Amino acid sequence: MQIHVTSGAPGALRAGALVVPVFADGRLDGAAQAADAELAGAIADVFASGEIAGKEGEVALIHAASHPAKRILAVGLGKRDYEPAALARYAGTAVRYLGKRKLTSIAFALPLEAQHHTHDAAAFIVEGALGGTIDSTTYRTEPDKPIALEELTLVSTAGSHEFDRAALESGAERGRIIGEAVNGARLLAFTPANDMTPIHMAKAAEEIAKKYGLKFHALDEEQMAAKGMGSILGVSRGSDEPARMIVLEYTGDPSSKEKLAFVGKGLTFDSGGISIKPAENMHEMKYDMCGGAGVIGAMAVVAQLKPKANIIGIVPSSENLPGPRAMKPGDILRAMNGKTIEVINTDAEGRLILADALCYAKELGATRIVDAATLTGAMVVALGHAATGTISNDDAFRDHFLTLAKHTTEKYWPLPLYDEFSATVKSEIADLRNSTGRAAGSLTAAAFLKAFVGDTPWIHLDIAGTAYTDAETSYLAKGPTGYPIRAFVALAEDAAKNQVPAKNGSAKAGAH
Repeated sequence: MQIHVTSGAPGALRAGALVVPVFADGRLDGAAQAADAELAGAIADVFASGEIAGKEGEVALIHAASHPAKRILAVGLGKRDYEPAALARYAGTAVRYLGKRKLTSIAFALPLEAQHHTHDAAAFIVEGALGGTIDSTTYRTEPDKPIALEELTLVSTAGSHEFDRAALESGAERGRIIGEAVNGARLLAFTPANDMTPIHMAKAAEEIAKKYGLKFHALDEEQMAAKGMGSILGVSRGSDEPARMIVLEYTGDPSSKEKLAFVGKGLTFDSGGISIKPAENMHEMKYDMCGGAGVIGAMAVVAQLKPKANIIGIVPSSENLPGPRAMKPGDILRAMNGKTIEVINTDAEGRLILADALCYAKELGATRIVDAATLTGAMVVALGHAATGTISNDDAFRDHFLTLAKHTTEKYWPLPLYDEFSATVKSEIADLRNSTGRAAGSLTAAAFLKAFVGDTPWIHLDIAGTAYTDAETSYLAKGPTGYPIRAFVALAEDAAKNQVPAKNGSAKAGAH
């Protein structure tokens, strides 16, 4: 897709439609006011008629033969004190609306308020526009109303105001890099499990490494066995598809010993194993590798933005099937750090493959670790699909991460990690048990993972409710969302500033 920055002069505008922002207060200014004047008050008329009220996601299409763009699409942004990330939804809404009407060239006007965050505004618009192009119909021989955005133009004027062109251009490039990586991760997740095995996932990571100059290696099952990774190998036993421990490395600061690790669950299909899941919606379990896809996508962004920091991405990848050699409830597994695990429920497999990955991150020199996993249904019960549960053994690290994530299109919410949860995951026969029942299920799962990071500052992101959606929105197709790529990138860039908060210890009972 070609991306341009141009003025709003009629002779300079090259697009099949011009998108202008409107607000819930009904006041037209900037690009909307200028377009309304050119259209003899047509935008004001759709407000007066009640066709739109300026709420976020509302649209009104006006055909204008006399305007260079021929079509003006008014898109609601809601309140004027919007978060800059709302511009991604603004752009995605426009692309999905116009793209399904076979428009391939779209120009976007910025709200006047964007003069205070021009670079970010451009980045979010391009990221959101790219996100709007992906549909869930990837395997249809004749896709229904495919979106083929070939050209995106950012208009540098809004009425009499001229935005900083350099900020628009640099922001647009950032948005392109992030948007393409997010789409790449979403496409990995859309891929059905027969075409996305652990070996396929490793190959996808290797292709990213070759394209962007990252170091790559993937441990096979023999190599994992030699390292004592009995936890992931226990999960993999039920499948004929061999597991892989996938690693991507970026070295942006060879002089530093600091190394930030992103770990993403790469379960390419989860039947639940012998503790088999209900048949209803089991097809969605191809999405159980969204955390791993997010790590691969984030590493692609890191390699292009080139922060002065050392970042490692690790994806433990396996299937969880009830084959003749599958692990059984009551089995004991031994993880890479020597801890023994009693298998209570074979459907609590994500924490098992993450356990060895977290240990491996430490062996590879990680000084801080963030993992992301579609880990527990309990998190969907707790936070729905609105936010990702954020749990850590380091309050300062967690709070700093949450501050950074606020400036992305993703939402995160802190949850406690009390000592009582660690006591709950203890087993009578082994060091740990992999399931403790329904009570505080997301938090006991995090407490289990905590046993494999030691004193290393660590954050666990349970993306079970945010990794994919059950329904289409105005700006995004149903299916995978690309979580947590944007937050990972924000943390990687922050690492380049060497602003590592001092450790203040894990949360204690009664501290929250």
